[in-house]
Parts: sequence; C-alpha cells; structure tokens
Amino acid sequence: MDFSSDEYFMREALRQARHALAADEVPIGAVVVREGQIISRAWNQVEMLKDATAHAEMLAITQAEAAVGDWRLTDCDLYVTKEPCPMCAGAIVHARLRRVVFGCPDPKCGGAGGLVNLLQMPELNHRCDTTSGILADECAGMLKDFFRARRGV
Repeated sequence: MDFSSDEYFMREALRQARHALAADEVPIGAVVVREGQIISRAWNQVEMLKDATAHAEMLAITQAEAAVGDWRLTDCDLYVTKEPCPMCAGAIVHARLRRVVFGCPDPKCGGAGGLVNLLQMPELNHRCDTTSGILADECAGMLKDFFRARRGV
C-alpha cells in the first residue's frame, strides 16, 4: 500500500465518514495532510454540536491550524469525501490550503465546481489545486444509502 497516495488518504476520510454515520450525521469525513502525515481528522457533527458550521472540513481545518500553530495551511492538503459546500470552500481559501481532494461531486451545492468554484476564483487572494473523483463511488454510495434510509425508501 502506498501510504502517500490520494486513495490512502481518502480511505482515511471515509473512516471518518463512518464515524458520522454511526452518530446519525450526514456521512462526510475529512483529513488534513502535511508532509505525508495526517495532522487532523474530523467528521460532520452538525446535529451533535447543534452547530450549522460543524462540517467535517471546518472541524478538520480548525484542528490542523492548532496542530500547525498557525491559521495558514499553505503546505497542507485536505481530503474530503464530498465536494465542499460554499461555506467550507470559503474557509479553505482563507486558510490557504494548498490542495483539496474530494470524492464525489455535489452538482447542486458544491463550492469547488458543482454550483460555484470558490477554490479557483481568480478574484480571491488564494487558489487551491483540486482533484476530484477519488473513490467517488464509495463516497457517493455512503451518502446515497444514508439519505435513502432517512427517506425510508
């Protein structure tokens, strides 16, 4: 196994998404990687914390900033199971993450090309490299199963 591959780190994000699923949260997980090492891990905790901003990406960014000792994450990469929403994409740009790797797209609400592309907007002070589609079927499948069960279908 290549411990520095996008698939390896996305599998770690999927492990975090399973924590969210077990807590009856929308199953999205995220990890932040610096110099080939995971420095933060998080999953959605919106319901648990009663906080609309408690998305996996936001929590992972906050933890990574604490680990680095700076709000600038210029040498860090974020792996997340679903395309970040506009709120998270804005935080990603402000934290100056180098790269964002996501599993499945979100054509209706995505902030990395689905609805808008805040991560590469030329008018903003920072742009992130992006890679999409890493373990997309597995990431999307977990979300589809969750919402199917919620609807009782």
